[in-house]
Amino acid sequence: MRYAETGFDLEIDLTRGSIERVETDPRLTELHLGGQGTTGKILWDRVPPEVEPFSPDNLLIFNTGLLHATPVPGANRTGVDTFSPQTNLYSHSVFGGFFGPELKHAGYDKIVIRGKAPDLVYLWINNDKVEIRDAGHLQGKGAIETGVRIKEELKDPKAQVAAIGLAGENRVYMSTIEHSNSSASRGVGVIMGDKRLKAIAVRGTKDINIARPDELFKICNAMYQEIYDNPDCGCVFRHEDDEEWHVNNFAWGNARGRRKKWWNKEMEEEWAATTRKYTVRWTGCYNCPKDCHLAIAYPGRPKYQLKCYSKLTYAMAAYEDLDFNYDILGLTQEYGLDGFTTPQLLAFGIELYEAGILTDEDMPGFPSDTAGRFFWLVEKIVRREGVGDALANGVYHAARQIGKGAEEFDHNTMKKFEQVPLKLSMINYPYFLMYATGEKMNITQIEGSYPQGPIADKAEREKFVKNWDAAPERFKKWFLEWEPRQHPSVEASVNIADWNETMHYIDDAIGTCAFLSSFRGQFGGRPPYHIYNMPDFINHATGMDLDDAGLWRIATRNRNLIRALNIRRGMRRKDEKPPEDHWKHRDPEMETKLLDEYYKFKGWNNEGIPTKETLDALGLDYVSEDFVQRGILTDNKGTPSKETSAGKEKN
Repeated sequence: MRYAETGFDLEIDLTRGSIERVETDPRLTELHLGGQGTTGKILWDRVPPEVEPFSPDNLLIFNTGLLHATPVPGANRTGVDTFSPQTNLYSHSVFGGFFGPELKHAGYDKIVIRGKAPDLVYLWINNDKVEIRDAGHLQGKGAIETGVRIKEELKDPKAQVAAIGLAGENRVYMSTIEHSNSSASRGVGVIMGDKRLKAIAVRGTKDINIARPDELFKICNAMYQEIYDNPDCGCVFRHEDDEEWHVNNFAWGNARGRRKKWWNKEMEEEWAATTRKYTVRWTGCYNCPKDCHLAIAYPGRPKYQLKCYSKLTYAMAAYEDLDFNYDILGLTQEYGLDGFTTPQLLAFGIELYEAGILTDEDMPGFPSDTAGRFFWLVEKIVRREGVGDALANGVYHAARQIGKGAEEFDHNTMKKFEQVPLKLSMINYPYFLMYATGEKMNITQIEGSYPQGPIADKAEREKFVKNWDAAPERFKKWFLEWEPRQHPSVEASVNIADWNETMHYIDDAIGTCAFLSSFRGQFGGRPPYHIYNMPDFINHATGMDLDDAGLWRIATRNRNLIRALNIRRGMRRKDEKPPEDHWKHRDPEMETKLLDEYYKFKGWNNEGIPTKETLDALGLDYVSEDFVQRGILTDNKGTPSKETSAGKEKN
């Protein structure tokens, strides 16, 4: 009997129209747990680097976490994994809500999708009954509207739907997959659209087997109460908080010189009042006591759910008020556009126009006001009309397609992908490493499990650390020694970056929300989940016998496997450079040293490639053999070939 997982994946070939229920190998659970870990193995085995992202042979995989549909609080984050046409690298997104647990209750751990449908379709999974249905009547419909229409068509309001909007249908690179109160963002909707898959609807009523249910319920009830009772426990996230930090230190528009410190008390009060005006209610995800999403009703827009701090991103990019932000979010979420990338892209288009690189000939009828320009560009991008056809490929590619100096306005991409746009004075060593080396292309999927900054008051710092049981003594020591406007040591920085990413690789394998293993800033108290209590939840659910060292080893294995996917597609050290203006003051010599020490710590060579010794020790010998065969590695020490050392770029 399989515990916690169903033991079956759903294999869909949209070209052939075939549907298969495939039993999975339980040994892979022991090696990778589930979620992103076992998905990484599927991508390694079945999508070699010769496969282009828009090829029918590229896979789009929806994966549940190992602990989905168990009593574990906050286990609801569904992963979506593929290879991106924007970067030609691995693309990973997670979204909350109810989709993953519903899929598990339907009897499946994953949906593995290949091929391309000849016409627009949607997938209906109702326990053992699975159908590929015509979606021609949904063409051009918004993502939220599609979900509503499919539920009505199925006559099942309890069905969980994940859908793309017009942006996904037109293969806009930053298109999203929308579900309930969450989005799979950062460029996975484009592959769903390329496969002509409009939506997936799921309904499941099957039980999930638990190895030791009494023991699991006991610790889950205690954790649930801890999270519920302590508002400062882990995932502090309230949309009416003082937003000075985000507004003054992030630059979602590329025009960084227009406004600098523009936050004030009047603005804070005005924005809080605006949020209250349009808020319907707080909402939460499956089996989580934290209601950290807002249901918004903006006049003239469909009701939608506010995610993360996208309530700020358009306002900051346009230097407009919060009312504008709620208005444009109601449109862009229906179209299925990423609330992190799209504001930067719109600001980029306006900058090119103001610089004379784009003209009235390129943009006939372009409005004179900033808000009007944002809405105008959105319509062009989602339809790939005119200049919108280039902009729909993201800032990096659009700048090079447009030319005429547009490349100079590409301020915030790394590995051809838009990053969360910092605007700080001094480089932060751990964050430099996380930005530079993260495989997930998004700092918000790497940060958080170690406090983001020091506490100035020494007494408060000591109080913070006193009952902090989420880290070994060395991490407590480093935090106690961390003074404002000073750097952690190189050793501390390397370990902090490793700690942060390890926790996320665990979260993404078992499906727990990272807010519950994160500090969310320096005042969040200890996170509910951490490396030392997670094995208890996994063991009682699955019957495994993991300790924290074993869990750390699995996370390390998954991390190296995901990195190997990108290495095999050509990523090298030269690509691991955060945007130049993230921090005002840079130190190239120290950045080189940080990368050197981080690579050494991880068991990678000077190009950032895991050595044969490292891979073999983790049970990834099939990866090292492939690397040697391809000339990526040439000996047991992990020496790169001459071609690799030269940094040959694969576009």
